[in-house]
Amino acid sequence: MRLALLTTISLTAFMPNSLWAQQSAGETTSEASAQGLGDIVVTAQRVTENAQRAAVAIDVVSADDLLKADIKDASRLSELSPAVTIQRTSTGNFAFVRGVGNFTVAPVSDPAVAFNYDGVYIGRPSSTSGSFFDLQRVEVLKGPQGTLYGRNATGGAINVIPQKPVLGKFSGYATGSYGSFDAVALEGAINIPMGPDGALRFSGAFNDRDGYLEDGTNDDHTASLRLQMMANLTPSLTVRLAADYADHGGMGSGVSYLGLSRFVPGTGYVFVPSNVPLSEGVLTPASQAFRQTAVVAPAFRTLAPITNQPFRDNQFFGINAEIEYDTGAGTLTVVPAFRNSKLSYLGTSGFLFRTNENDDQYSIEARFNGARIGIFDYTIGGLFYNEQIDSRQRINFSSLQAIVRDELETTSYAAFARLTAHVTDELRLVGGARYTHDRKTFVENGANAQIRCTNVPPSCPSAPLIPLVNSFNDLPFGFPSNPTGGPYVQPLGGGAVVARINRAQNNKLTNQRVTWRAAAEYDIGSRSLLYASIETGFRSGGFSGAAGFETYDPEYLTAYTIGSKSRFFDNRLQLNVEGFLWKYKDQQVNFVGLDINGQPANQTQNIGRSTIKGVEVETQFLITPTTLLRADAQYLDSQVDSFIYTASAAGAPPLTGCKVSPAGASRLSVDCSGFPGYNSPKWTINLGAQQTISLGDYDLVLSADTQYKSKRYLAFEYIDQVLAPSFWSSNARITFADAGNNWSISGFVRNIENNRNLIFISNVGLSNLLVGSTTPPRTWGIQGSFKF
Repeated sequence: MRLALLTTISLTAFMPNSLWAQQSAGETTSEASAQGLGDIVVTAQRVTENAQRAAVAIDVVSADDLLKADIKDASRLSELSPAVTIQRTSTGNFAFVRGVGNFTVAPVSDPAVAFNYDGVYIGRPSSTSGSFFDLQRVEVLKGPQGTLYGRNATGGAINVIPQKPVLGKFSGYATGSYGSFDAVALEGAINIPMGPDGALRFSGAFNDRDGYLEDGTNDDHTASLRLQMMANLTPSLTVRLAADYADHGGMGSGVSYLGLSRFVPGTGYVFVPSNVPLSEGVLTPASQAFRQTAVVAPAFRTLAPITNQPFRDNQFFGINAEIEYDTGAGTLTVVPAFRNSKLSYLGTSGFLFRTNENDDQYSIEARFNGARIGIFDYTIGGLFYNEQIDSRQRINFSSLQAIVRDELETTSYAAFARLTAHVTDELRLVGGARYTHDRKTFVENGANAQIRCTNVPPSCPSAPLIPLVNSFNDLPFGFPSNPTGGPYVQPLGGGAVVARINRAQNNKLTNQRVTWRAAAEYDIGSRSLLYASIETGFRSGGFSGAAGFETYDPEYLTAYTIGSKSRFFDNRLQLNVEGFLWKYKDQQVNFVGLDINGQPANQTQNIGRSTIKGVEVETQFLITPTTLLRADAQYLDSQVDSFIYTASAAGAPPLTGCKVSPAGASRLSVDCSGFPGYNSPKWTINLGAQQTISLGDYDLVLSADTQYKSKRYLAFEYIDQVLAPSFWSSNARITFADAGNNWSISGFVRNIENNRNLIFISNVGLSNLLVGSTTPPRTWGIQGSFKF
C-alpha cells in the first residue's frame, strides 16, 4: 500500500510543464503587497469572515506560512502560535493551549483541545496525524469553545482546513524537498474541472526520514492521500464529498534517559543523572547500560536491557460530506462523517507498551445560519457523535505486565444556538448556549502479572523479570491460572513470587452540561475592533483502569477575554492585543500510580482549581512593500490554586516536591497547591522578518524567525528535574522564485542553535527512571515548488 501511495503522489508532484496555469495552495490568503497586509478569511465562528473582524482569540496559519515553515504535522504549530504546545508521541499528539490539554492518549481519556479536520471533530488524539498537506489554513482558537464546538474543548480548538476543489479550473501545485537525516518530502495536488459547476481535487503527501535519535526512533514514514469532489447541483445546493487515507510506519517516537530518582531510607530521594546525551534514545549501548543501574519495584532487582524493537504500523481512513443549501431564509449546512483508525505499535518510554486498537467514529452535524431578521443574526444547530473503541494493550514495566482488552462506546448529543444583535452599526452583542449529553460505557477484562520480592529488607537480585509477551502462556516461568477471587501468588525461588491480579470493569457514565458565551463587539473604525467575552467549556468525565479510581468527573473552564484588533498606517501595521483570565475547575490529571490494591495503574484524578491569566500581543509591520516584520509575545501567569490528590502509603513515599501528609491508614495526601501550571512558560516570544529583493523577472526572499520559551514544569512531580530550562530556537530560509510566484527553489536551516529542547518529561513508574523527549536538532534542506 505504501509503495502505491508513493507512486501516486510522485506522479501528482511531477506533472508535465505543459499543464501550467495559476493556482495557489490556499486561495483565501492574500499576501502582503504594495497595498498593505493581506487578509485571511476564517470560519472559526461557523460563518465566513475576515480574521481581523472575528471577535475571538484566534491565531491563523495560512497555507503560505505552513509551506515556508515546512510544517508537516501539528507538533510544530507552536513556532507560529505561541499559545500552543503539542507534544508528539508514538500514540498521538498531546495538545495544550496555555497549559490546558491532555496528559494521555489512552482510549479511556478524551482530549482537552478539540481537533477538527475538515469540519469534523476527531475524538482520538492518536488519529490527528497525516492531515497537514494541501491545506487552506489552520485556525487555533484559544480558550473554551463550549458553544459552537462543545465537549472536550476546554483549552481551545485546532481547525485543520483542507484546500477545497476550485470550480472550473485545471490547476495544481507540487513541492519536493530533501534534507538532513535523509529526509524526503513530496506533496502535490491537482484540481480537475468537471464542467463549469464541478471539480475533482486529488492531493497527496509522502514523508520519509531517519530518526532524530541515535537509536533510530523519532523517524517519519508517512504517506497520505485525499480525494474531494464538489459540485453546484443547483443554484441553491452545493455538495462536497471527501475521503482521506494515511499510513504511518517506522519506529515511531522515542525518548532519552535524563536520570533516575533513587530512594535512600532516612535521606529521601537522590537524583542520579544519566550522563547520556539527549540524542541517544533508550536503545543505544550507553542508554542500556544506564538502564541496568535502576532497581525496579516490587521485584527489587536491577532492570535488564530492552530487547524489543519499537515499530509503528497505523492506518487512518475517513469519509465525509459537506452539503450546503440556501433556503432563502438562510443557509443549511450538514456534515456527515465516518472515521476509522487501526493502530498497531510497540513503543518505549523507558517501559514497553504494545497496542492493537480499532476506533470507529460516526458523526453528523447540522447548522442553520439564518438571514438577518431586524437587528438579529442567528445560528442554530445540533450534533450526533458516536465512537466505538476496541483496544488490546500489553503494558510492561519489567516487574509487572498488564494484558487487558478495553471496549468503550461514547454517544453524545448536542444542540446549540447563537444570536447576534446589531445594536448600532458599530456595536454588536452576542449570546450563545449549548446543551451536551454524553453517555459512555466501558468494559475491561484482563490481568496483571507481578514479580514481588518477599525478603526483608527487600532485595531479590536473582528474581526473574517479565518479558513483553502477548499472552501469559508465553511467560518463561509458571503463571497461575485464572483464579476466582483475589490475587493468586506462586513462589519463584530466592524470595520472589509471581502474583496474578485479575482486572475487570463494567461501568457506565453520563455527563450533561449547558455551556454558554456572552460577548460584546465594537468597531472603533473600519479597521479597528474591540471585543470582550465570557465563555464556558467542559471536558467530559471518563474511566480509569485503577482500582478505587474507576471513574473521574468532568472538568470545567470559564474564560474572561478582552481584546482589540487593529490595522494602522494604510493597512501596513497590524496590532492585536488580548488579555485573558481563565478559571479552571476539577482539572483532569493522568499519571501512573498505585491503586487502592497497591497495583501500579494508569489513573486519572480531578485535582482542584487553577487560575490562568496573561496577555498576548501580536503585530505585523510591512515597513516597505518588500520588508515584513512579525512579533508575537505571550505573558502567562498560571498557578494551581488547589491541587490535592491521594497516593498509596505502601513502600517508598511518592516522588514529589509537594507537601505530603497522612490521609488514613493506607493513603497519603499530596498537596501541590501554589505551584505553576503544567507546561505553562511565563514568556513565549516569536519573532520573524522577511525581505524580498527584486531581480527583474525574479525575486530573492530572505526570511528568518526565532522562538523563545521560558522555563516550565513538564511533569506534576514538581521536582527540580522536571523543570525544563528556557531556550531560543531559530530558523532561516532563502528562496529564489519567479516574480509571478509560479515556481521557487529554497534552502533552509532549522534550529540553528542545534539544541535539543525538552518538550515532554515523564517519570517511569516502579523504577523512577526519568525520560524526556525533545525538539529535533539542527536540520537543513532544499525545497522546490511549482504551481500550474
